Amino acid sequence: MTNDNDETTSTHSPFTTKKMVKAAMFNPVVLLGTVMALLLAGGTLFSAHVHAISKAQQGEQDIQSSPMANELLKVPMPNVSQGQIQRLNSADIDFAGITRRPIDVWLPEDYPAKAPYAVVYMHDGQMLYDAEQSWNKTSWEMDEASAKLNQSGEVKPFIVVGVHNAGPSRHSEYFPQKPFESLTANIQAELYKDKRSESEDLFHQRIYSDKYAAFLAKSLKPYIDSQFEVASDKSNTFVMGSSMGGLISWYTALEYPTVFGGAACLSTHWPGAFFSENNPIPEAFNNYLVKKLSTNPQVKLYFDYGDQTLDAMYPPLQKQVDAIFRASYPTTLWQSHFYKGEAHTEKAWAKRVAVPLSFLLKKPESD
Repeated sequence: MTNDNDETTSTHSPFTTKKMVKAAMFNPVVLLGTVMALLLAGGTLFSAHVHAISKAQQGEQDIQSSPMANELLKVPMPNVSQGQIQRLNSADIDFAGITRRPIDVWLPEDYPAKAPYAVVYMHDGQMLYDAEQSWNKTSWEMDEASAKLNQSGEVKPFIVVGVHNAGPSRHSEYFPQKPFESLTANIQAELYKDKRSESEDLFHQRIYSDKYAAFLAKSLKPYIDSQFEVASDKSNTFVMGSSMGGLISWYTALEYPTVFGGAACLSTHWPGAFFSENNPIPEAFNNYLVKKLSTNPQVKLYFDYGDQTLDAMYPPLQKQVDAIFRASYPTTLWQSHFYKGEAHTEKAWAKRVAVPLSFLLKKPESD
């Protein structure tokens, strides 16, 4: 459910929804009923036509208890081979207008002996630990990597908070919103028509990554700080993900530089979509980065990329980003690594995940 090189994340119903959506646009009561019907019909998690509803109306929707949320919450707890895992009670968390979903917290075996712990917030939480429960039968093996690093004493003691993605709305949730909104209205409209495949839209609803980033910074982080033995300052708070999760990682850190001390972005999906020719998205991302870096945000930023499968799109785009950082950002605060021959897979990310973790979680020199 998480890889962009094979993003078969949902099924679709063949029925026509245009009349229902049209009627819903003029009646909030009908709107709610329509969305519920679309979610339930044909066993789909979210209809591809929902993005036709106006942005203002969608902003008012409360989807925390939607049928999609109910489906996401049915995902079983992952099994881990090292450390311990806890699933948060979603009823205790304010999801701030985004879909309610599982959040799994990984703790070292000796927790809380080394408190206070740093916290790494990760996207695509259902792909982190248990290959048997992931859609493609692979995982990041974060329990093994995190346990090994914690035991080494070479980094700050840390825990991992894995936030599951929103299923078919993943692209809308992870696509950096302000760069998208900097594009012309015509370009935005064309991108909303883009397809993941002949039968599936790329965006299942309008982009709402600002809500997701705000949820992480203003709702989830305070909850984690209150429930676990963690250090709450930015120097001990990080965000990490791959592909679209790489995009939302740097975006969240730069939107909230007083909350997050750094972001790790593996195989960052700089195209934003799945075409290269005349793609306006990378330039929008670069312009945003130039503007944000000029404010001296003082956050660590890690990037990496391979050159196989979907990662084959990334080398020229990452080089453009690297040039921006070389020209304007302290060398101690960013890294970029090329992994020749590596593909866009959890297996590849698992092999190198200790590199970004070590960069983000490096102990102060005095330690």
